[in-house]
Amino acid sequence: MSLYVMADLHLSSDGSKSMAVFGARWTDYMEKIRKNWNAVVTEEDTVIVPGDISWALKLEDALEDFRFLESLPGKKLIGKGNHDFWWSTLSKMNAFLEQNEMHSIRFLYNNAYALEDFIVCGTRGWFLEESQQNTVGEVDYSRIVDREVIRLRLSLDEAVKLQKEQEALGKSLPILVFLHFPPVWNGFVCQEILDTLREYRVKTCYFGHIHGAYYPPRMTEHEGLELVLTSADFLHFSPMPILPD
Repeated sequence: MSLYVMADLHLSSDGSKSMAVFGARWTDYMEKIRKNWNAVVTEEDTVIVPGDISWALKLEDALEDFRFLESLPGKKLIGKGNHDFWWSTLSKMNAFLEQNEMHSIRFLYNNAYALEDFIVCGTRGWFLEESQQNTVGEVDYSRIVDREVIRLRLSLDEAVKLQKEQEALGKSLPILVFLHFPPVWNGFVCQEILDTLREYRVKTCYFGHIHGAYYPPRMTEHEGLELVLTSADFLHFSPMPILPD
């Protein structure tokens, strides 16, 4: 079994949403995703998708996008992005999968998963400082950050439990964190997220959200933390393998 990652699928099966604003690379992007995914992922593999799964506004409206994802090989662990307005409670989303007989998709939400070579966990995260926001009315950004830190801690706590269980079986599995928003990007730093990752001794964090930036290195380092950009357009719409050390 192999592990892959690719964020920001931005699925729009009915064609109602376009990604053309982000450039020509997004032309026929769903067909690129289908073709490239099928070329590298097998049924025994797992793909992490850290957010921005579907443009749908309601869960029921995302059905065709979920069917597209279900049709692709491998298991999928999907997280929440800033455009996933269809996102609901875990019980409702799991019921939605069961009702529509989708068995290869699971949610990365206040939890963690033990895979063959890794423990994986994550949350949405937070991006942009208050001065960069363009909103109507007053917004308590500190409360949003606090909530995301809580969710990250819940996920990491589950990851630590799984890691200890694996250690009891003689396996030493590293914890990988998958966020939608980058904790560090182009001068922005979400210190609360970074402090939490450091507290749990996380060494590698994968993120998406960034589009149209095709020339930065895939992996950067910040205070000993490896940060890996995994947006679909950056990866040419081909899931990126994550290899054990």
